[in-house]
Amino acid sequence: MAAVEEQLQPFVAELLAALEIEDTPVDLESVLALAGVAAHRVVRPAAPVTTFIVGYAAGLAVASGQASAETAMRGASRVADEVARRHGDAADPDQPARA
Repeated sequence: MAAVEEQLQPFVAELLAALEIEDTPVDLESVLALAGVAAHRVVRPAAPVTTFIVGYAAGLAVASGQASAETAMRGASRVADEVARRHGDAADPDQPARA
């Protein structure tokens, strides 16, 4: 996964700059791990949807003063991971994974 992160880092840096949030830390390993859980436990398109919703929820928490950015991201990511894993556990184990 390190090679993927190396390729993503310049894009992420450029995107953060374009959005004028250069100082925002992005834990690529955690984001990719969460996307992987969502993609494999739910369906592949759940990966970008999950990461978007987590970022949105964390942003709302920070904007409303409920949590720091780090705490908000960690909490929203944990909840999303739990939901994705529960969803996967509810699936019929005899059925092939959905793509």
